[in-house]
Amino acid sequence: MSRSARTPPVLVRVAVHALVYAGAALILVPFAWMILTSLKTDTEALDPSRILPRVPQWRNFAKAVESARLDRFYVNSLIAAVLTTVLAGAHNALAGFAFAKLRFAGKRVLYDLVLATMMLPVQVSFIFAYLIAGRLGLVNNVQSLVVPFLASGFGIFYMKQAIESVPDSLLEAGRLDGMTDLDLLWLLVRPTIWPAISALAIFTFVGSWNSFFWPLIVIDALDHKTLPLAVADLSGGQYIQSWPVRMAAATLLVAPLIVVFLVLQRAFVRGVALTGVKE
Repeated sequence: MSRSARTPPVLVRVAVHALVYAGAALILVPFAWMILTSLKTDTEALDPSRILPRVPQWRNFAKAVESARLDRFYVNSLIAAVLTTVLAGAHNALAGFAFAKLRFAGKRVLYDLVLATMMLPVQVSFIFAYLIAGRLGLVNNVQSLVVPFLASGFGIFYMKQAIESVPDSLLEAGRLDGMTDLDLLWLLVRPTIWPAISALAIFTFVGSWNSFFWPLIVIDALDHKTLPLAVADLSGGQYIQSWPVRMAAATLLVAPLIVVFLVLQRAFVRGVALTGVKE
């Protein structure tokens, strides 16, 4: 087959790129509107014909932090998200390694049960999780935001798919050198599937950071509330009525997620592609 037959025409490629860029622009419109509104005055925010602020009001961000004590909620969300990401990554990797490379009784049944958890709405499990959390004293503290998410059906499935791409011959060579299963996971498997681990870390961090329903249930004390709860109170006018200040708070909520994705962007893309590669 000739090169010209395999390569799409220039007009087709231009049209495809144009559609991709147009889609990306549409996705960015709400973010741009949020940031621009956060830099306006109250009068400009209520004027639909005013797109750009005359003078950027950077003090709106300081007002958002001061009015709702967002610094305290930032710390709570950061602690919960980081702990959940690290601990869940470790648990999911261990379980994924066991299902992918080890042999034990009931392996298929247990894996089917793990997959079955992905078919249930997460809100269904919250009822039982709250009852258990109450019995264990995991209410109104950081543990209540971390412990229920130390492992997940998706995380175990994702790690199993990634670890299956590691050649069995590599692990057998490690066993001949006297490595234990934990040594194999840490020294041989982990460097190989690091992009997949990074991708799962992004999913877990974003899920924990944006979590609203579960913290709303288990957190009543103001000192332990997370940032999404504070922003929800702020958007409802509990702390301040200014729309630019509310948008500034929403911008502060989204900013860490954008930073995390930009830092791990390459690893994220490689990790998504890695799970589809087999030996």
